[in-house]
Amino acid sequence: MSPRALRAWSWTHKWSSLVCTVFMLLLCLTGLPLIFHHEIGHLLGTEVEPPAIEHSGPWASLDTVLQAARARHPERIVQFVSQAEDDDRLWFVTLTPTPEPTDDFKSVAVDARTGLVVAEPRFDEGFMYWMFRLHVDLFADLPGKLFLGLMGLLLVVAIVTGLVLYAPFMRKLAFGEVRRERSARVRWLDLHNLLGIVTLVWALVVGATGVINTWADLLIKYWQHDQLTALLTPYQGQSLIAEADRAPAQAAWQAAQAQAPGMRLSFAAFPGTAFSSPHHLTFFLRGETPLTARLLQPVLVDAQTAQVTAAPPLPWYLTALLVSQPLHFGDYGGLGLKVVWALLDVITLIVLGSGLYLWWSRRRLPSPSRSPRWSPP
Repeated sequence: MSPRALRAWSWTHKWSSLVCTVFMLLLCLTGLPLIFHHEIGHLLGTEVEPPAIEHSGPWASLDTVLQAARARHPERIVQFVSQAEDDDRLWFVTLTPTPEPTDDFKSVAVDARTGLVVAEPRFDEGFMYWMFRLHVDLFADLPGKLFLGLMGLLLVVAIVTGLVLYAPFMRKLAFGEVRRERSARVRWLDLHNLLGIVTLVWALVVGATGVINTWADLLIKYWQHDQLTALLTPYQGQSLIAEADRAPAQAAWQAAQAQAPGMRLSFAAFPGTAFSSPHHLTFFLRGETPLTARLLQPVLVDAQTAQVTAAPPLPWYLTALLVSQPLHFGDYGGLGLKVVWALLDVITLIVLGSGLYLWWSRRRLPSPSRSPRWSPP
């Protein structure tokens, strides 16, 4: 590589790293507890557990569940219902003032066996909520997500340029060598390079999937415009179906199950909400395996007749989004993979911190002592 090209790669690596490092430190710190959000929720007692009861009769219908939730907040409407990922004994009902997207929501957990309210969990407060919002959008909604997505792109650039520069830098050193007899700055430089190579693939995967996740709102809006609009052409001009005119929700749920047997419910969106249409109750079903459990199959059921009108496959860009979400947090391989993700997260914190130290310590060196050859920031 020519000296001019080396300087260009070095400049790109230095400034892409410096611009994103503070935000990457924040994302690594906030992402660490989010890896164990289920475990922390159980430890803090914020996770809702189904009551330990003997129940041999039929389970409550979806209409009974909805009625129990509405009784807690009669002034609100049901926007979504979902089931716990690993336990179908609980329904979570989300109620809002209007069908439009809003942060003003109430969540009611209902026992699927008895139809009785178990709890009203708060997902908009507490330690994990703060960690989640800082990690996802810096409390700035879509602009915050897109800004963090830009920082993620800079991280990917920093990783790629660092990989390109690693070979010429390590030409005279053994792979992974840390020169312990040299100054503290040189030792940290070698450690920074070693840990950077060790976490290279993981950091690329987490960085790239994090960028994809920041586009979630835009991808969903595009899907609604691109595909749902065509499917809902026969219903154009029709107003929102009032609750009194809707078929039983249980009948709609059974119709969706018949359309996709063997799949489980992830969540259902009620008429007029962001993931449905004014005329449909839309069920998003998932598979049973670790991979298919992350892939959703939408089933649109006519809210008046409880008849399935469409079951379109998700486009590739939403499939990529759904796969990237668990991959980002290591949330598809059990506790062992979460521990690995956490260890790699801690190592990445060291890489980021050492990069800042190297840049700052180099700035403090007297000019004559600075090497004319390339070295990382």
